[in-house]
Amino acid sequence: MEFNNPTREEIGHILRNAGNIAVVGLSDKSDRTSYMVAEAMQSRGYRIIPVNPQAQGEILGEKVYATLADIPEPVDIVNVFRRDEFCAEVAREAAAIKANVLWLQLGIHSDEAVQIAAENGMTAVTNRCIKVEDSIVLRGAGRG
Repeated sequence: MEFNNPTREEIGHILRNAGNIAVVGLSDKSDRTSYMVAEAMQSRGYRIIPVNPQAQGEILGEKVYATLADIPEPVDIVNVFRRDEFCAEVAREAAAIKANVLWLQLGIHSDEAVQIAAENGMTAVTNRCIKVEDSIVLRGAGRG
């Protein structure tokens, strides 16, 4: 299956309409890419929901959840900081909570995850940094 990421216009629409962004693999260490990207997105007005079974308490002032299923509210974007081989399972979890978008960060691509997303009506974005895309399409202004 040939996969093409959404156009920049479509990505702009996704970001402008995003409410909650669950960040799977969000580290509690401030020197990690996942932390820096999530912190930047939070500062731009997005609601970040940390998902990391190894972390407890809060990250970036938000309660950490062990799994996507544990999040008690709707999720618009599932932003993934996990290796390719874990993405299909994350896609299944994202489908189960009826997320709108499965976003695999820069350097991450999984054909199986993309297929799961498509079969469940989710938009998939792969091998793109959500922070960079926000800067390009919304000039770093966030959704607000």
